[in-house]
Amino acid sequence: MDFQTVVFYFFSAVMVLASLRVITARNPVHAALFLVLAFFSAGGIWMLLHAEFLAIALVMVYVGAVMVLFLFVVMMLDINLERIRQGFWSYLPVGALVGVLMVVEMIMVLGGRYFGLEGMPEPGPAPAGYSNTKELGRLIYTDYVYPFELASIVLLVAMVAAVALTLRKRKNVKKVDPAQQISVKRDDRVRIVSMTSEKR
Repeated sequence: MDFQTVVFYFFSAVMVLASLRVITARNPVHAALFLVLAFFSAGGIWMLLHAEFLAIALVMVYVGAVMVLFLFVVMMLDINLERIRQGFWSYLPVGALVGVLMVVEMIMVLGGRYFGLEGMPEPGPAPAGYSNTKELGRLIYTDYVYPFELASIVLLVAMVAAVALTLRKRKNVKKVDPAQQISVKRDDRVRIVSMTSEKR
């Protein structure tokens, strides 16, 4: 077993354990931090697969932006965990069925050759001057342009929802309406009073 295989198994074990802690941690902040650890481990696996752009994008976009936003939302909202857990047992059979189906799909994808299924062909050596970043950009903006646009719309909706969830109206905050400022006339603000002069 070479060093690259050992590093792959290390990152995989860390990612699986962190993913389990994401769904089993009682504190939502701890769950979010375990999700950050899972993203870092996935980025390490992408680096082992020579997909440097995907690894850096995963760390910068998800860990640097999405997870920070998620942590802010979790910390600013007063989440009642007891009320959320009330319907856990009623949704458990459906969730277990979906989980079993996903495990079966992953087993068929990864071990398809053992079940007599045609798997993906083994990739050959990359030609000289090959850039996976350039190839990824070509695929995104040609073959997968519509799914890419749909994903961007979903992220935009998530950002707007996060802002809407954390937006709270405060009564004691002084604010100015620019429309009222612009529509003010001189006679509304200035009053000229004529007074007779007094002699002492």
